[in-house]
Amino acid sequence: MGRSASSWDERDVRVRPNRRGTRPRTKDRPKHEDAIVGRVTAVDRGRWTTLVPAGDGLPERVVIAMRARELGRSPVVVGDRVAMVGDTSGQPDGLARIVRIEERATVLRRTADDTDPFERVIVANADQLVVVAALADPEPRPRLIDRCLVAAYDAGMDPLLVLTKSDLASGEDFLAQYAPLNVPHVVTSVLTEGSEGLTELRRRLAGRVSVLVGHSGVGKSTLVNALCPAADRATGHVNDVTGRGRHTSTSALGLRLPAVEGLEIDLDDPDAPGWIIDTPGIRSFGLAHVEADHIIRHFPELAQGAEDGCPRGCTHDEPDCALDAWVAAGHAGTGGEQRLDSLRRLLRARSGEDTH
Repeated sequence: MGRSASSWDERDVRVRPNRRGTRPRTKDRPKHEDAIVGRVTAVDRGRWTTLVPAGDGLPERVVIAMRARELGRSPVVVGDRVAMVGDTSGQPDGLARIVRIEERATVLRRTADDTDPFERVIVANADQLVVVAALADPEPRPRLIDRCLVAAYDAGMDPLLVLTKSDLASGEDFLAQYAPLNVPHVVTSVLTEGSEGLTELRRRLAGRVSVLVGHSGVGKSTLVNALCPAADRATGHVNDVTGRGRHTSTSALGLRLPAVEGLEIDLDDPDAPGWIIDTPGIRSFGLAHVEADHIIRHFPELAQGAEDGCPRGCTHDEPDCALDAWVAAGHAGTGGEQRLDSLRRLLRARSGEDTH
């Protein structure tokens, strides 16, 4: 005979067998109100390196942590602010547990390709996406840059284009195609302290959390070493046959920028000089997760026209799209045609149709 409903109602909790006896099963999780919060700076084989600010009589310190079972499969990535319990003293043999991921301000994602339904979180809480490209050796890849811009817009991050190796080629013609997008840029050749390019880049990075992306061989690791000499990131070379660089960074790494005199920032704030997150070189940037509406929001002079005139489901890149008439009527202002062309280029990059 099965148990009646009332017999179950009379029980407060269910019990499950255990070799050491039985214990009540509960869905209540500890709140870990005493957890301390740190910033994830590196991930390596099931161990997370975090930086915990000074407090409770302890100095700023590096704490190594593992993931608590209660987190499940939630990804913990560089840039995350995480709550930890256990040994948070920062001693070499200490090990804490990550019990909670604090709310993220931004999330940078990508997929393996444009049909892959599985997103990969690259970094969290960055507010600036720095796209690093070389003007030569290897040649710049506008399609990959466009895709990175789409990812930045989707994540709510500000883009910054950094062009290296300007001693090998001029960046004037290349930058012209990004002028309608108003993407800020830095062009540099020699990355030595005091050089004009490095000084300007430091200004652009000051007080921000910036993630660096780019394909292999563009000089990203060299750039990181110039910004943070203590990082000592391995650098590689470009293959003469394939024109591709060798992957030298194998995992993301968060680095606090050193304070530099002359920059107009509050040096009393430990985070004021800014942070950079270096990432491994990429050869593709899937955008299967990006909605077209997330991109057009960054073209406010066109977004209103799309809302007023475009039918539901409009791709904004078809013959009867209302944006052409909107621009022709002057609603998008000076340069509206170029901005519309740029929007459509990014939409094609998102869909994998643009081959330039």
